[in-house]
Amino acid sequence: MKVFLRKDIEGVGFGGEMVKVTEGYARNFLFPRDLAVEITAHNEESYTKKIKVVENRKEAIATETSMLAEKIKSLKVTLNRKMHDDGKLYGAVAPADIAEALKAQGVNVAKNQVIINKSIKTKGAHKVVIKLTARLQPELIVSVHPE
Repeated sequence: MKVFLRKDIEGVGFGGEMVKVTEGYARNFLFPRDLAVEITAHNEESYTKKIKVVENRKEAIATETSMLAEKIKSLKVTLNRKMHDDGKLYGAVAPADIAEALKAQGVNVAKNQVIINKSIKTKGAHKVVIKLTARLQPELIVSVHPE
């Protein structure tokens, strides 16, 4: 079944694309959540026009996002936390802490975009990924120092 995706769906496609999915997936998952619209012979032409508009918009957003990714790569985030004498933190650094530190430097990201592979519980430099899009995920070095 051909559907027009309204939002990005990981593993299926990006918002504004026309993709083929199984009928059960479309009827049981995509349509009830308003994530897609069925493409019929009557509405295929109008959605084809929408795809062209969405592609132009995506191109502009991709340029802005790639510029933001370059800015994030060049930033250094330093966090001062209370620690034990052996260099371990009293509590782990949360994604919200990193999002706030980035906001202070002029980069607005949501806390759910900050991906920490291994929890940060010690002092030193740690790699953190900022998920801007499914394809664009710049890395950032977060330095944790004692207060």
